Amino acid sequence: MFQPQGQVLLGTVTLLTALGFFQIGFDNGLMGGLVSGASFNASFDTPSPTIIGLIVAILEVGAFFGSLFTAFYGEQLGRRKSVGLGVIVMIIGSTLQATAYSRTQLIIARVVSGIGLGAINSTVPVLQAEFSPKATRGRFVCAQLSTLNFGTAFVYWVDYAFSSHIASYAWRIPVILQCFFLFPMLFILLLIPETPRWLASHDRPDEALLVLQRLRSGKDDDAAIRDLHRDILKIAAQEAAIGAGSWKDLSKNDHIQSQRRFLIACAIQLLSMISLMALVLAVQAALIYQVQHHTSVAHAAGIGAAAMLFVFEGAFTIGFQATVWVYPSEILPLRLRQRGSSMSTAANWIFNYTVVQITPPAIANIGWRTYVIFAVLNAAWVPVIYVYFPETKGLELEDVDRLFAGEDLSLVDERAGGEKNGDVRTVERVGGEGSVA
Repeated sequence: MFQPQGQVLLGTVTLLTALGFFQIGFDNGLMGGLVSGASFNASFDTPSPTIIGLIVAILEVGAFFGSLFTAFYGEQLGRRKSVGLGVIVMIIGSTLQATAYSRTQLIIARVVSGIGLGAINSTVPVLQAEFSPKATRGRFVCAQLSTLNFGTAFVYWVDYAFSSHIASYAWRIPVILQCFFLFPMLFILLLIPETPRWLASHDRPDEALLVLQRLRSGKDDDAAIRDLHRDILKIAAQEAAIGAGSWKDLSKNDHIQSQRRFLIACAIQLLSMISLMALVLAVQAALIYQVQHHTSVAHAAGIGAAAMLFVFEGAFTIGFQATVWVYPSEILPLRLRQRGSSMSTAANWIFNYTVVQITPPAIANIGWRTYVIFAVLNAAWVPVIYVYFPETKGLELEDVDRLFAGEDLSLVDERAGGEKNGDVRTVERVGGEGSVA
């Protein structure tokens, strides 16, 4: 079978990741345009608003459990198998949804699809980060957010195209259409190898070197590739020596600060969800006011909300949304990367579900004050991020360990196992005491 190398291999991995993010956008937007359609209501006997809310939101609960699954078993399975398993489960879930004739089957099918989505969603950022070169790693992962947003826009238009039809195919076709983008993911998985860093951390150094040679073919010379290989093996050995990799390591601050890094990975996910909900609430309030009150003030509120929607979406996309998926994969230690990334993704999904559930009662009870709470929380994130979230730009994933351990990142030659001219310096440890010496 064809084995892509060099930039072709990196492009193939990026395509897989892009399709993985596309599934998130597709599923997030799918039901919103279907549940109000005549065909959907005819098939499910006009479900109540409560049931509709359950049908739409239950996907996030499934995604939460899918993320938990990869947290427990993803490291043993590997990145490729975790993604492949998630794709297969999503195909089953999409098929069950498209063939549903009862609310119960539809709800169960949504949970199944969510489980597969959670497995994919928590793994593809790790896979991309472990394949990508340091100079463009963030760019590759962040670029995938374009496909997430495209997936949402795409399914909105698909739902709209079938909105005037009254037969059941009007909602069944958009649901099963997702499989059109899932099957190519299975094919791509046959073309790409396991990530070199996963292979190195599971005592398969020779295979890791072969993958690095395939990945860096035509770009780096053999000496540079072997230096990187030795560096990856060295970090893997150091983490194995201190026991990093078990569940208890997520709750202890060892030499490489595993606990702090895990908390940072979860925090970035939670902060992003609160920021997004602040947008939704503010725009919802202004637009509802415009609809319910035919006054000049209401008209101005609607225009202002629409304008701020574009401003916020632009800022959110290049800020939180672009960062939230790449940062956990970069910040976590190698042996905890899959487990920690999956747990942070699970936190994202369950917190999203929680906020969606508590928002309507909050608006009903305290009204506009709800928006003030979210605004204050958003403002509070700025100093928190500035002080506690270190920069990872331009660093190899192995250098992030050194960043937290307090080693000097400028000693490139140390990766080859030596010291340059005997000049060894240390830098201030992130979150700790120390100075350049």
